[in-house]
Amino acid sequence: MTERKHKTDTETAPPAPGQPIPADGTAAAADLRKEIETLQAKCAEYLDGLMRERADFSNFRKRVERDSAQSAQDTTGRVAKKYLPVLDDLERAMKTRPTEGEGQQWALGVEHIYKKLQDILKSEGVTEIPAEGQQFDPNRHEALSQEPSSTHQSGEIIEVIQKGFMIGDRVIRPALVRVAQ
Repeated sequence: MTERKHKTDTETAPPAPGQPIPADGTAAAADLRKEIETLQAKCAEYLDGLMRERADFSNFRKRVERDSAQSAQDTTGRVAKKYLPVLDDLERAMKTRPTEGEGQQWALGVEHIYKKLQDILKSEGVTEIPAEGQQFDPNRHEALSQEPSSTHQSGEIIEVIQKGFMIGDRVIRPALVRVAQ
């Protein structure tokens, strides 16, 4: 047979949710206050942990997005870099294109191809590095020679031998230049 315990006057059940805690100095009231303080401390601890996890997750998501964007930019840069020599060749062809006769129509077609390639690269975020007339910047330009010049300041780019390109703020090919001494 199981023994049933009956509550005595000193043992009281905790108040129902929403009911006030007894204000008297009974042991039950003190125990309830202590339990409430413990639960409030745990609640604050859990809330703090939750907020930290949210912040960590937010930072993780931002890092993944940044890494993903950087990876996409790297891939675009690698592919674009392979097409830059083609762009250079088309540019050289445009400088010597025939202006009369049958060759003129052919040159017009080559010019359209050249412009399409430029537009594709531009749509992918590839931009030309400004060089001629600019101050030499070793992060964006590669000097092939330094020459004395009476018409240019020292360190000014005299001529662009090969155009440089960048994606965003990252150089994918530096501009090859001649610099005034």
